[in-house]
Amino acid sequence: MASFVAVYRLSARVAGGQLKNPIAARGLRTSASNLAAQNFMMPAMSPTMTEGNISTWKIKEGESFSAGDVLLEIETDKAQMDVEAQEDGKMAKITQGDGTKGVKVGSRIAVIADSNDDLSTLRIPSEEPTSIPSPQEESSTLDRARTSESQAGASPTSKPPFQKSAASEATSQGSIGTPSKQRLPLLPSVAHLLQSHSLPTSEADKIPATGPKGRLLKGDVLAYVGSVSSTYPKSLSDNITSRGHLDLSNIKLSPAPVQQKPTAQATSPPPPQESKVGVSVNFSEVMKVQQRIERKLGICMPLSTFIARATDIANDDLPLPCNAKPSQDDLFNQILGLDALMSKTARGSFTLQVTALPTLSTGLAPKPSKGTTTTGSGDIIDILTGSVSRKTTAARSMDHVIVPSSAHAATTNVISVMVPAGDERRGRLFLGRVKAYLESEPGRLVL
Repeated sequence: MASFVAVYRLSARVAGGQLKNPIAARGLRTSASNLAAQNFMMPAMSPTMTEGNISTWKIKEGESFSAGDVLLEIETDKAQMDVEAQEDGKMAKITQGDGTKGVKVGSRIAVIADSNDDLSTLRIPSEEPTSIPSPQEESSTLDRARTSESQAGASPTSKPPFQKSAASEATSQGSIGTPSKQRLPLLPSVAHLLQSHSLPTSEADKIPATGPKGRLLKGDVLAYVGSVSSTYPKSLSDNITSRGHLDLSNIKLSPAPVQQKPTAQATSPPPPQESKVGVSVNFSEVMKVQQRIERKLGICMPLSTFIARATDIANDDLPLPCNAKPSQDDLFNQILGLDALMSKTARGSFTLQVTALPTLSTGLAPKPSKGTTTTGSGDIIDILTGSVSRKTTAARSMDHVIVPSSAHAATTNVISVMVPAGDERRGRLFLGRVKAYLESEPGRLVL
């Protein structure tokens, strides 16, 4: 049974291969295959083209061509274009040669045949006078066709064509607008009204228009057919024009407000109250250190240097003032609950005031004695580099050494600072540090 089915399939394939239609195998054709040639018409290369010039033929008589080959070149007033073959064929005859001018679209310019046709036995067809309508003629023909279709398809109960009555005639005569040539296309509302009243498009040129630049509006058509008053379009247009700008004629300026004179001059806020905090200090230890430096190094270190260094060190890590405001970091730490990380101290800015200083311990150089120069002690740089002999400098400096007496050492000196009200404790802490450095550790101030 299987062998019988296989033999049947094989015979069916052979029969199908032998019964193929040779004409169908060649595909679709546009030319006849009855040994009759076809007329090749002047093609339209653009929608507005009505005629053209033949520049040159690329395919001569008797030559074959394939689909896509350029047959000829056509010139117009705008461009030069190539005409390609749509299928295989053969050029049988050229009726319009190279350089022909003003060839109408649709007229015969050549005769083409099938690629397998014999030109000697081929029958040349006669020229068929055909003409391609212009775009204007096509549009007018299309309008007439649509009008005839609408009239043919209209029901017996449809409205008859609009007849202008005497009332509408009087209305149009009383209209303020003037008829004018309308630009196409019309407004959709205007076109709909014209169609509803069976008015042709040409009737729009006879309707008085009140729109901008003579444009026909919907109200103009309604006034023309008598649906509204003739004065309505004009009144509506005037109303729109009047509301097109803002009327400020009835607006009055308000009087300027009377400026009230201030009853009393604004007083500046009172300056913050300050209090003075002082403490006594003894400079005897400072003077001893000053004397040792003068004896060993030959340098006179003034007392003001000791006081300035003691002030700078004492200003470190003081308690926060009473009016201190938290910084941004402190506020952020408070939000996170990290109050322990907030700084409890800050650097102060106290300026020390010293009163009742001993006359001989101010650090000022006394008048030189006779036989000495006014140059004073040698420079420290010269001493260290060896430019000036140490012996000479020391001998010159010994004349200026001040030996404090016991009376001077026992003299009471007062150091004080000005602090804002409420910061007296902070000021006393600062003065206590300065006193400790000057009385107990003056040597630390040298380093």
